[in-house]
Amino acid sequence: MSKLRRQINPNTTNVVETRNLASLKAVTGNLYESISIIGRRANQINVTLKEELHNKLEEFATSTDNLEEVHENKEQIEISKAYERMPNPAILATQEFIDSKIYYRKNDTDLFR
Repeated sequence: MSKLRRQINPNTTNVVETRNLASLKAVTGNLYESISIIGRRANQINVTLKEELHNKLEEFATSTDNLEEVHENKEQIEISKAYERMPNPAILATQEFIDSKIYYRKNDTDLFR
């Protein structure tokens, strides 16, 4: 089991909830900066999950691309279903942000001086 899947809180639901924007803004002082941080973390989670899923499904890949030889593999189906049931990366990133589990830093140097 991957490190990311172990970190997923079992109490995190796959349902989108409304969030208090003032609480998101309070962390960084800027709502758009908070959303940007959440979006970047969601992209990181998505890439990690996608790589993990592809690595697991490569085990079942066949060298022939003949449609007649395609058969159902129950283990492959179960792996795919497990990843489909996982919460959306944006939901996970938002929860991590609210729980202060995301490290971020602000670049104070101005490139156009």
